[in-house]
Amino acid sequence: MRDPRADPVSASAANPETDGPAATTLAGRVVAVIGATGGLGRATALACGAAGATVVLIGRRVRALEQVYDELVAVGAPQPAIRPLDLATAGVEECEEAAAAIGAGLGRLDAVVFAVADFEHLARTAATDPSIWLRQLHVNLAAPWLLFRAFEPLLAMAPVADAVFVLDDPARMRRAYWGGYGTAKAGLEGLAAALAHEYEHSVIRVREFSPGPMRTGLRGKAFAGEPDGDPPGPERAAAAILGFLTEPRQRVQAHPN
Repeated sequence: MRDPRADPVSASAANPETDGPAATTLAGRVVAVIGATGGLGRATALACGAAGATVVLIGRRVRALEQVYDELVAVGAPQPAIRPLDLATAGVEECEEAAAAIGAGLGRLDAVVFAVADFEHLARTAATDPSIWLRQLHVNLAAPWLLFRAFEPLLAMAPVADAVFVLDDPARMRRAYWGGYGTAKAGLEGLAAALAHEYEHSVIRVREFSPGPMRTGLRGKAFAGEPDGDPPGPERAAAAILGFLTEPRQRVQAHPN
């Protein structure tokens, strides 16, 4: 396997205006998946790669990113790219550097999926360790905003671009014991809704997506006694995200106010 860390966003992406065979595929598109090593992030990366996208894998754990990279190569997906980024500490500079690297290495960005999630455990809000609370707010809310802000100029250059924000059950996030994770996800819902209105008449389609129950590491922490195999894995939710990204595309000339 080529060591992607030596050239973290270098890969080839076809021009969909001349090379893309069908609107129902992602051939020639570049899709960034934030949180690409998590349950839904990995499944989304594999689904997008199988549909022909050049996938940029973004996350903290390099070895885990390499494993997803290898899975994409093994199924014949276009050569993916890796951009290591610790969302717990990423600030304006790190997010802008990630965007600049994608622009320089791939020349375009057609979609970004915010599948990152940081959850520790259920706990009384007042009893939560302040460092955990603040980390969850940053990873689940502040970092997605910083990355959207950094990626927005690239997305705005696409014929039509997508930004998908993965939410959790809005009602449950307002209940007891979900702590910083619940607060951040409720905030992310508000952020995505505001952006959807702001970009309604632009080339950027902002989506809010609540995947529903799925068998992931995060759910295992919250519902430790749940029987194996219940609920289903994240592949169905990943297919729904792929459906967003492959919806018929109509060029839009207007730009956000």
